[in-house]
Amino acid sequence: MAELGMGDSSRTSRAGAGWDCEPGDFKSLLPHGHTPLSWVRPALLFRARNDWLARSLGDPTNSERRRWVAGQLARHADPDFMIRDFADRPNTSFLVLADTGEGDASQYCLVPGLLQKAQDTAFMFINGDVVYPSGDAVDYADRFYRAYKDYPGPIFAVPGNHDWYDGLNGFMSHFCDARVRENPRRAENTGALWQRAVRRLVWRNPSTTSERKIEDMQAIRGRPEQRALQPGPYLAIDTGPLLLVAIDTGVLGDIDRDQGEWLRRLSGTVSKPKILLTAKPFYVEGARHPGMIEDGKETVDDIVRAPENGYIAAIGGDIHHYERYPVSLEDGRVIQYIVNGGGGAGMQGTHKIPRIDLPGVKEADFRCYPLRGDSLSRVSEMYERRLGWLFGKLAIPLDQAAALMAEYLDVPPVRPLGADVVVTPEARRAFKKVIPSRRRLPGPVREYLTQFLDWNDPPMFKSFLRIDASTEEIHIRCFAATGCRKHEQNPPVEDAVKASRSSDGNWRWS
Repeated sequence: MAELGMGDSSRTSRAGAGWDCEPGDFKSLLPHGHTPLSWVRPALLFRARNDWLARSLGDPTNSERRRWVAGQLARHADPDFMIRDFADRPNTSFLVLADTGEGDASQYCLVPGLLQKAQDTAFMFINGDVVYPSGDAVDYADRFYRAYKDYPGPIFAVPGNHDWYDGLNGFMSHFCDARVRENPRRAENTGALWQRAVRRLVWRNPSTTSERKIEDMQAIRGRPEQRALQPGPYLAIDTGPLLLVAIDTGVLGDIDRDQGEWLRRLSGTVSKPKILLTAKPFYVEGARHPGMIEDGKETVDDIVRAPENGYIAAIGGDIHHYERYPVSLEDGRVIQYIVNGGGGAGMQGTHKIPRIDLPGVKEADFRCYPLRGDSLSRVSEMYERRLGWLFGKLAIPLDQAAALMAEYLDVPPVRPLGADVVVTPEARRAFKKVIPSRRRLPGPVREYLTQFLDWNDPPMFKSFLRIDASTEEIHIRCFAATGCRKHEQNPPVEDAVKASRSSDGNWRWS
């Protein structure tokens, strides 16, 4: 961003956003014979059916997580589920991304830039949805190991809702070395009689694999410095200057009572500044979702906001783009709430985000990537390509899309527009067809339609975070992956914030 002295990006030029560029080499990295993941295929949606079944038949995630955790503790896991390998470092750097595992161009387009920014990082962390569509152990080869085979350090993760669709068997096998490959654990069949009967008929049970197949996949990232073994589906990482606390939010975004007690204990006893990592963000698309705890005592965000716990940021995935909300609390502190879901899955448009007007954060403070105008123009192109035969002209030229979003939200355009930009009647008609409307489209259609229009050519609008921390400063930077050749070697910085320790020991953001 020009105002931060960071050079070209989507905020300064259309070239910085990746429009009209020479495609990079990322497609050469794709696995031989791969098939692009498309949510249009009914079979793919059917594999992910446990999401809507959990909403209608009851969600077994909390009880299943307790069973997994009990098994890990029985194997002598640290009861704090703490990784201390980096605790002695005076400085630390690491990468964070989420919603990665499609195994096609939209995932692999991040790899060149990610490796450029991996220098000197201690590890990488994935905030959920490691493997689409259903987290199966057999799908990890192309959607995890090959994609990051050249990342030199260990990779840790928490599961997202898609990782839970096989009962967490795949995730626990690959990240926690749970020996369930040939005899996967099935979900408990609880609830009313009719719910148990329906679940027996339609619930998706986990797939099976073998020790040999798991070992073959792990060998793709088999160097000693790449190996990682984490204690459970939720964990903490002592990085030296700060503590990362990573929670498992299951299918619906809640955490169980035992995890809630673990979170309270860890948050209140470790005095370092903390960042929460979660698969489900607390602020997203103009609304707050504080995260429920099974015991009902308080929300996860209540714990994050408590001044004695020392949280400075909360980073979530699930929504497939970037958003940042610097929320000012009543006591004068600011917590950065970040959506970091641009790690590889089909983009969910930012053009549907309303003007931000929430307690503690307003539109002027809000950041998103892609910009709303870029999002509208790109999505409208895809609508016309796939649905133009039915709805007619839908594509909205880039500058007109930015002007329409500025007018619609009553905000100035982020990227300067030329004085000669005129919004045509044709573009206005297309805008009315493309912009989300709660009156015209039912909820499930609004949620998934953009994902049905996934694409695999620039501009890709993917992103990842690099976090650099010392005892005095913490930097969070969002890097873009556009799919353009020039950006593979020099990824644009789309957003950046810095926290500095003040004389009173508190952290101030700038």
